[in-house]
Amino acid sequence: MRLRVVSSKNEIQNLNPNEKMIHLAFRASNVDYLNLMQRCPRLRMIQVPPSYRKTMSNAIEVFMEMQGIEMLEGDVWGHRKDLDEYFTVEDATVEEIRTLAESGIAVEDVANQVQKKARLGTDLIKYIAKTKIVA
Repeated sequence: MRLRVVSSKNEIQNLNPNEKMIHLAFRASNVDYLNLMQRCPRLRMIQVPPSYRKTMSNAIEVFMEMQGIEMLEGDVWGHRKDLDEYFTVEDATVEEIRTLAESGIAVEDVANQVQKKARLGTDLIKYIAKTKIVA
């Protein structure tokens, strides 16, 4: 599973329109979110650092919810944009999350258990657990 890492508002116009999961590594304005949704109509998830999430307007959150786009808090630890524009969640990790979720373990417990092994945010782990993303 891959998340496209976007480091500045200038990158939005160059994104592939088929992007479904994006991590914003800059403090985006409402206009930036709207441009992102326009550029990537298949967008299903946006991840932002926790400090940026706290400063988002409620209006844009409601609008994204209406569009079916999930807002997640989290970071991409250890990712270097100069090496790869995508942050990759290993297939084995995705498979482990799915297996744990299907076994009936609570999503919170799955997130706590996987977060110790993989450096992923709890929101991203929960998102993987509740969606049908396959490794």
